Amino acid sequence: MKKKILVVDDEMDIRIFVSTLVETNGYKALVAKDGEEGLRMVKDHKPNLIILDVMMPRESGLKLYKDLKSDDTTKQIPVIMVSAVSQKTFLHSIRELERYHGVSLAEPVAYIEKPPEAEELITLIGKFCPI
Repeated sequence: MKKKILVVDDEMDIRIFVSTLVETNGYKALVAKDGEEGLRMVKDHKPNLIILDVMMPRESGLKLYKDLKSDDTTKQIPVIMVSAVSQKTFLHSIRELERYHGVSLAEPVAYIEKPPEAEELITLIGKFCPI
């Protein structure tokens, strides 16, 4: 059975690019267009890895990341962030959550700024979700 990778991004071209890359490298791709749909997919399909955008409508990637890492049933799923938001800004947001809301979150296993390079992304996928 193929390992499942959930791609959560509001940009259709990124979802298509990443899911195609995932599928052609031997994984099963699952896709969601926002954090709300992503959370449902995590609960329904139990992915082995999540590739997540930060800024999305309805429910942001930051909120989904916080929800995943705060839940004992999902906090062990590795998350690779792929976003137009700089890594420095994202990490600052995580620290602010801790500072103002007492929520301590681990950093994602990797962070790639958009547009992602295929070779870099597939190398990270293989590292955190070997076939």
